[in-house]
Amino acid sequence: MKRALRLALSLALLALTALTLTACSSNPARHGSSQPGRTSNTPWRDDTSRSQSDRYHQRDDSTPDIKDIDFSRIPEPVPVAEPRSRYGNKSPYTVNGQTYRVLPTAAGYSERGIASYYGSKFNGYKTSDFETYDMYKFSAASKVLPLPSFARVTNLQNGKSVIVRINDRGPFMPNRVIDLSLAAAVRIGIWPKGTGLVDVQGIDPSHPSAEPAPVTAVTPRTGRQPLLYVQVGAFADAANAERLAARLRGLKLGPVRVIAGSVNGRTLQRVQIGPLPDVDTVDRTTAKLDALGLPHASVAVE
Repeated sequence: MKRALRLALSLALLALTALTLTACSSNPARHGSSQPGRTSNTPWRDDTSRSQSDRYHQRDDSTPDIKDIDFSRIPEPVPVAEPRSRYGNKSPYTVNGQTYRVLPTAAGYSERGIASYYGSKFNGYKTSDFETYDMYKFSAASKVLPLPSFARVTNLQNGKSVIVRINDRGPFMPNRVIDLSLAAAVRIGIWPKGTGLVDVQGIDPSHPSAEPAPVTAVTPRTGRQPLLYVQVGAFADAANAERLAARLRGLKLGPVRVIAGSVNGRTLQRVQIGPLPDVDTVDRTTAKLDALGLPHASVAVE
């Protein structure tokens, strides 16, 4: 019996590894309709023992025709305290050579960055915590928030926000902070562009006092749009920061600045390229930095 139990647990862990890359979409293409058997009302058997290359029925992600769907009628999830899932919370874990650590709680989590969304390719398949992904519900994938948990996602360009249930891992595309379900992307105006600048605030019903205040969008009504930067390094030594800044200026990737910031009580000199005009420019800039062998850059939104 014990041997059988160990075998079952081993198979479950193998399946979880296969699920790790579930939410890795970029911008889904728009299709006329979702494939048969892939809507939220039709059950779909997901064979998690198969490899990522042949597990899904679609090669590339896509968006169904949603013109007749009233997303305003879809209820947002109500945050409740839930036990951590047995699956999807391994920490640390490594994907594509990058190592991530899962936070003990969503309380106090706050991050700004680029959001993407995922659609038909993954609809009806298992998420990293072995729930079933439903693109018509408000859910999301995070690299670090515990599964399951909740977060408020605000589009910094229009002020629209939505509460999502975090039940998946990802996105593992570079420069993305969260991968939204189709419904969540439509609700806050990221669809159909595919990406948007967002503020993600963790919600933990067990720690209501830690929930942050609602975000005020940075829009033309407040005088400007959000500004995008690529942060290449942060140094305690100002001389090291200036040396990196001088090297970056020589590469002519864009304006370079050194700006002081506080991290865990320490003052660091952050070296940033920008402001950059859009997400595509950010992606091209970080790809060039990677090709030059510089440390993997991160995205900063102000």
